[in-house]
Amino acid sequence: MQSTGTTDRAAGTWGLTSAEAQARLRRGEGNTAPRGSSRGYAQILRTNVFNLFNTILFTIGAALLALGRYSDAVTSVGLGLVNAAISAVQEIRAKRKLDRLQLLSRGTVTVVRDGRDVAVLPHEVVRGDVLHVRPGDQVVVDGPLLEGAVEADESLLTGESDPQPKRSGDDLLSGSFAAGGEGWQLARDVGGASYASRLTADVRRVSTDATPLQRRIDFVVRLVMVLVALMSATILLQAALEGFSVERVVQTTAVLSGLVPYGLFFLVALAYTVGAAASARDGALVQQVNAVESISNVDVVCTDKTGTLTTGRLTLAEVVPVGPLPQDEVERLVGTAAASTAAANLTSTALAAALPGQQRPVLEEVPFSSALRWSAVRTDDGVLVLGAPDSLAPAVPGAELTDAVTARTAQGLRVLVAARPVDPAAPLRDDGGRARLPDLEPLALVVLADELRPGVPGTIARFTADGVDLKVVSGDDPRTVAALARQAGMAAGDPVSGAELEALTDAELDALVARTAVFGRIAPEQKERLVDSLRRQGRYVAMIGDGVNDARALKRAQVGVAMRSGSAVTRDVADIVLTDDAIGALLPAQHEGRRIITGIGTSMQVFLARVGTQGLVIVAVTMLGLGFPYSPAQVGLTLLTVGVPTLFLTTWARPQRPDPHLLTSLWRFVVPAMVVTAAAGVGVYATLYTALIEVVGTARTPEEVVAAFERYTGVASSDVGFAEAAATIGAQTGLSTFVSYAAFLLILFLRPPNRFFASWTDPDGDRRPALLVAGLVVAFTGLLFVPVLTDYFGLTDAADPVFATVLPALLLWFAVLSAVYRFRLLERALGIAD
Repeated sequence: MQSTGTTDRAAGTWGLTSAEAQARLRRGEGNTAPRGSSRGYAQILRTNVFNLFNTILFTIGAALLALGRYSDAVTSVGLGLVNAAISAVQEIRAKRKLDRLQLLSRGTVTVVRDGRDVAVLPHEVVRGDVLHVRPGDQVVVDGPLLEGAVEADESLLTGESDPQPKRSGDDLLSGSFAAGGEGWQLARDVGGASYASRLTADVRRVSTDATPLQRRIDFVVRLVMVLVALMSATILLQAALEGFSVERVVQTTAVLSGLVPYGLFFLVALAYTVGAAASARDGALVQQVNAVESISNVDVVCTDKTGTLTTGRLTLAEVVPVGPLPQDEVERLVGTAAASTAAANLTSTALAAALPGQQRPVLEEVPFSSALRWSAVRTDDGVLVLGAPDSLAPAVPGAELTDAVTARTAQGLRVLVAARPVDPAAPLRDDGGRARLPDLEPLALVVLADELRPGVPGTIARFTADGVDLKVVSGDDPRTVAALARQAGMAAGDPVSGAELEALTDAELDALVARTAVFGRIAPEQKERLVDSLRRQGRYVAMIGDGVNDARALKRAQVGVAMRSGSAVTRDVADIVLTDDAIGALLPAQHEGRRIITGIGTSMQVFLARVGTQGLVIVAVTMLGLGFPYSPAQVGLTLLTVGVPTLFLTTWARPQRPDPHLLTSLWRFVVPAMVVTAAAGVGVYATLYTALIEVVGTARTPEEVVAAFERYTGVASSDVGFAEAAATIGAQTGLSTFVSYAAFLLILFLRPPNRFFASWTDPDGDRRPALLVAGLVVAFTGLLFVPVLTDYFGLTDAADPVFATVLPALLLWFAVLSAVYRFRLLERALGIAD
């Protein structure tokens, strides 16, 4: 605690002693509010590591470890662990950064302890404390003013930007700010009992909407899992009838489980992490990892006015003389009064900063209040009265100011009248001490404007050009909000007030929301209802806010966005926090999201083509009775054939609008690819299997070949089943070689370098995918000649029969698949070519 001086007012009779405060803090009466939305480290790790898909992989991995198949076990669980690690690290990084932001933005408050003003942290305030509230202070607890008068800015709670007058006995609410005046407040409700905590209790929870891409991936993965389960049941039943060993059953299960494209989850997590890091550099801190993709789907942005479109400060627009004094003299008088006032507020601060004048001793003052709507200051330089035109009108009879005032208020400007008493000696209070207006002589119109945040008009223009609608939802007067929206470049249309929404049915509300861009005098629960209306209409909603009153709407929107300078509660529940308070940071975030969707869409085509190919090959080979075409180690080749390519393809993707027909595009590419590739692969496998089973074990087989197959299979040449085991591993090698090369070449269909490969889509001018394919082909070919690597992946060393079978098959495969894509043979066969 830090002493800040003696409290003159009732020193020693108000407030607690330090010992009393410490005792109440120990009893749990401190101002510590519960935080339910920010997950702890243990919960983050648990939810990311032990999800459904990782649990399946870990179970299979444990079985393989028990059987001593260590490399197969690593292959089974490796991607799951990496995926979990990446997701957890991203969420932990976002949590730590937000916690640091909240720590940096945490100020101190002044309490009366031991009869003195003492600065403490907000959580050190206890029930029964007396807080000394001055302009600029944030109110951190609920309780009545014991003495004094304060202008309370409750915009973070209600959205109302005009300060509310508070007198002795009136409650000050946590989350508001003192815009003017001075007073002493009793801490009655602290921590979870405060107004701000009660208002947001139902939004302090973890709830994240799945994005469209996540839902599509989840659908595809679940569909594949069902098919794999049916396939597994059939093959394992056959294995049981044929008397397979437990080890063979576990290996088969591992291969079949590998058909589920778990790598997609790894890829999505990695892409989200990279996108979140890029967005953070541009001022958008992603708290929920899927928000970086979700923002790309947004087609309507709802934003508050105060604190989001505007800075919350006022600026002087103009001073228009309407009396006998010249402009420079009027500006000096107004500036002197603003600099001299003891009851500073937003208006006086703006005027003192913009106008000439110097601080003078105040002889008499009437502070501004919402009840009076005027203020007056008497100095040795004279008396200046400043107030709303309608409030001063009775004291300035005959002044023709209506037209000038109306013209400016229609533009969303705030107009005050500066005047002086006709009798300079006229008192400003009656005999009872109540403020009263003397007869006045108008001097000037003082015109103020809300200060737009830098870059807001440009950001709105870019959103509009990108097809994103904007709706301003504010607690202010609808006409003021509409005028400000026009200044920012929006087509504001006819504004609507919250009172007009009360009696509307959902259908009537939907129709109104669809055609309206500006809403004023909106209560917090109405903001939530507006978001619900947009969602019913199929819109993808981002809600931007800074106050406690925005928290519920942020949770209802698909993407909740908070300003760093706003309420800690709002930052806590948001998906994205704008660390520089600039809504323009959403544009790079949207760019990143669209790039991610494009890249993952391409990667899904590669993944699913591999899954479909392997599934069809397993079914066909099993039906032909030619053994089992894969081992768990060979499935590990997908890291090279699918994992590496999709990683680069996602990184190199270019942002495009999300495709609403992504699943249709997927099957149109994937089905021909998997059918043609599987047919060619089965042909390669069957050719090599039948050739080897006729040769291996006969006198025609060289001894060094027999010895090599004994090493590959672990079966002696004299044992029964040696020929089948040798033929199986040889055919598996040929199949894996063919499928791997085909997977590399498939990239050229998706990202063709020139017209020769452009049977599926047009070239985009990017040569990097073609260079990637060349590098992968070279790397995989080299792998086939390195015994340590071939042993690890369960392959034989490179042999002439393998290449003599694989290379012709690749040429035939390429020609057939090109024709299928170029002439849309699948669509024609199904009658949907158009």
